[in-house]
Amino acid sequence: MSNPQQPELHVIQSPDYREGYANSVQIRVSIWDFYLAFGIAQQDSPDHVDFKVTQGIYLSPQQAKALWNILGQNLASYEQTFGKISIEPHPIPGAGPVH
Repeated sequence: MSNPQQPELHVIQSPDYREGYANSVQIRVSIWDFYLAFGIAQQDSPDHVDFKVTQGIYLSPQQAKALWNILGQNLASYEQTFGKISIEPHPIPGAGPVH
C-alpha cells in the first residue's frame, strides 16, 4: 500500500487579516470548544490590574491540542537557541511601575 501524497498547502491572508500584541491570555473551556481571550494586562497599582480584551478566538478541542503541540515544539526550540524562559517576574530593585 502506498502512502497518499500530501496536498500542497497555500496560506492566504484574508482581506480582514490583522495582527496584534498580547501580554496576557485567559482561557475558558466547554465540552465543545476552547475560548482564548487575548489582551493587554496593565497594573497601575499593586492591588489593581486592568485586562483589556483585544481579541477572542474559539478553537475546537482538536485545534487546541494541535496548538499546544506546536507551541511546545517552538518553545523548546526557542529555549535551545536563547535560553530558558522564566514565567516568574524578576523585578528590578527600586524600580517602580512603568507608565
